[in-house]
Parts: sequence; C-alpha cells; structure tokens
Amino acid sequence: MERIPNAVYTKEFREEAVKLVVEQGLTIPEVGRRLSIPKSTISYWVREARKGNLSSVGSSKKALTAVEMELAQIKRELAQTKMERDFLRKAAAYVCPLGYFAKEPQSGTR
Repeated sequence: MERIPNAVYTKEFREEAVKLVVEQGLTIPEVGRRLSIPKSTISYWVREARKGNLSSVGSSKKALTAVEMELAQIKRELAQTKMERDFLRKAAAYVCPLGYFAKEPQSGTR
C-alpha cells in the first residue's frame, strides 16, 4: 500500500470516502485498504461528518508540491533499500559463519 505522507485530500475525496462507510456499509479498515489511507484518518472523517464538520477538515493544510512528493517517495525508497541491505547482511552472516561478507567495509576501500 503506497501512502502519501502528510497528505492533503480534496473535499470531494473525503466525502466519497465517508459515503463508502456511511451509505455503502463498508468497514473503515476496508475503505482504508481500498483507498490507501490510514483507518484512523477514515474514522476521523466519519466522526466529523456525523457532527456536520467534514467540510472544515483539512482547511488549514497546504497542498504538497511536486518536490515534496518526490522527496517523500525517495525517502520511502531509501528506507526500503536500507531494510533490504540489512536483511542481506544478516543472511550473509548466517550463510557464512566466518562473517567475511557481513563485515563492515574498511575506510578507503570500495
């Protein structure tokens, strides 16, 4: 599930998400999975819609720029790459008990 960090959703998008829960009877976690939104966000929107305050939700946030979106994507990719690297390091240490492949590189070498 690809989530948008600190996302700013349009008013129409929020209304449609709330309709999926209220009118179509889908569960909040199901709507969250379908729309790639945290379930806490959906439940907040539903709660505000029932109070009649859904239109004021998100009015204080500014939209993300293309640069901010790209930066967030690159940060996600870097985190994923680091996790994969750490996994491979641990797997190499397990396969090769001498730890040759798992050693940290020496400074000044490639």
